[in-house]
Amino acid sequence: MKVNGEIHEIELEPRVSLLDALREHLSLTGTKKGCDQGTCGACTVWVDDRRVLACLTLAVACEDHEVSTVEGLADGGDLHPLQSAFIERDAFQCGYCTSGQLMSAVALLKEGNATTDEEIAEHMSGNLCRCAAYPNIRAAVRDIRDADPATSGRA
Repeated sequence: MKVNGEIHEIELEPRVSLLDALREHLSLTGTKKGCDQGTCGACTVWVDDRRVLACLTLAVACEDHEVSTVEGLADGGDLHPLQSAFIERDAFQCGYCTSGQLMSAVALLKEGNATTDEEIAEHMSGNLCRCAAYPNIRAAVRDIRDADPATSGRA
């Protein structure tokens, strides 16, 4: 399995979820186990640059695919710009949903689905925040969108 650009050879039972493979076999604990039923989005990762819920995805289905987790967002010691924006905008409280929020938010910016607050809310609707930090999350997304013409819808 290729995760964050690194090849990992692990033996798994066919029923192991991608979430459990990441957390329990690869010690990548940034991806959180929230509801474990696909309703909260805390476990959002990318498989071939598409958002998936790791709790509902079988790890064996990811063989020969590129998996990206929140640990792969930063570039060495430099946070991804959206990670910095989350800190600047205080876009988290307890932080449990933050990794899933970040993975979804970066994806929606790449997809060009952040032109309005309504669009951001719609495309982030699969990521629940029990602390209700939604206004701050949307502000962080807007900051990055507005700083980059390629993601602002103005390019």
